[in-house]
Amino acid sequence: MSDKVPFSFILVIGLMLFALFFGAGNLIFPPMLGQSAGINIWSANAGFLVTGVGLPLLGVLAFGFSGKDDVQSLASRVHPVFALVFTTVLYLAIGPLFSIPRAGTVSFEIGIKPFLAEDLDHIPLFIFTIIFFSITCFFSLNPVKTINIIGKFLTPIKLTFIGILVAMAFIHPIGDFQAPTKNYKIHSFFKGFQEGYLTMDALAAFVFGIIIINAIKEKGAKTKKHIMTICAKATGIAAIILITIYTALSYMGASSVEKLGHLDNGGTVLVKVSNYYFGAYGGILLGLMITVACLTTSVGLVASCSSFFHKLFPKVPYKILAISLCGFSAIVANIGLTQLIAISIPLLTAIYPLAIVLIFLTFFHPLFKGKTEVYQGSLLLTFIISLFDGLNTGGIHISSINSFFIRVLPMYKVGLGWIGPAIIGGLIGFSIVQVKILLNYSSSRLNK
Repeated sequence: MSDKVPFSFILVIGLMLFALFFGAGNLIFPPMLGQSAGINIWSANAGFLVTGVGLPLLGVLAFGFSGKDDVQSLASRVHPVFALVFTTVLYLAIGPLFSIPRAGTVSFEIGIKPFLAEDLDHIPLFIFTIIFFSITCFFSLNPVKTINIIGKFLTPIKLTFIGILVAMAFIHPIGDFQAPTKNYKIHSFFKGFQEGYLTMDALAAFVFGIIIINAIKEKGAKTKKHIMTICAKATGIAAIILITIYTALSYMGASSVEKLGHLDNGGTVLVKVSNYYFGAYGGILLGLMITVACLTTSVGLVASCSSFFHKLFPKVPYKILAISLCGFSAIVANIGLTQLIAISIPLLTAIYPLAIVLIFLTFFHPLFKGKTEVYQGSLLLTFIISLFDGLNTGGIHISSINSFFIRVLPMYKVGLGWIGPAIIGGLIGFSIVQVKILLNYSSSRLNK
């Protein structure tokens, strides 16, 4: 492959990367952030973009830089046990625990719920999830090109409608920005930073990254320089599109509060804004597109997770795993979108810092020559702090430990107390390596 990479190929890879990250579920978080942040929307949105766009794309670049074939082999640089546990938790998070059920609940919230009476119980959601995940299961068991065709046609149509929606929000804002909610009155940037965890895209980057790298390799890129050059330019294209859409959706949410009030979740915000501008027909079109988009997302996730767990447990057939994942996801989806998001926050708060640190350690790998002790020290201290962050967001407060961490850890109050320990842990690991080298050298001199 020549040093000059055709822009058309880079554009295709960039759009592919955008399509992988811009699942239908990601539509619901920026509008809700905008509603909550109000006049502090720009700082909150900046924080959201760091974890919702920047870190996932860094994760993709990290895969190209590492030269590894999958997330488990990358995580094995820490320890084989860590690799197994981390990879399993990652697939559970982006699979049957949160992302797959969320695809069903987002579809219901946007495509079905607005047209139902408000006094109905959970029966409509129950019926819908059975149908939704039955269809998901069918396509997961019988992979066909139809899903790819739907996805290729659906993405530009969906983006066109969303583009029209946010353009209307800019040209004819529903209202003025309002005062921020309690959580966004101070430290709105850091609150937005943590909200970006909900996209789960930094976790998904460990799965999508290898897809992008393989696609680049199939086009003829062999050396790390070629791969990283194409990947960097493609991630730049994807970043521009994601930043534009997320910012526009956040603006739309912030401008909607004056007349629509504070709503329960981002799905409801999208529906209400769509109905405000385009009436019931706009709501129907939005619901239809989001439902089909969520269906394709759900099929892809079920297929990916089933393949991983089949590799982990080869005696269990792929079809059994796919059916089980669909059944379990249908049960979880009946919790409801708002409750599902609330339940996911503690786990994501605990594991997201591990993903972030692993990404950065991958780039620094040559500097410390890939020593296991550096990985282990950094990730161990990161996990200790992020674990208590997760407990706090889950409503479990251990006052004595929190008080201690607040005194000794900068930014612990805003959920970023793990940054200092991550650095310290890495330095401790590096020091241990140097001590071992010195002891070995002394021992060899004595033996002589």
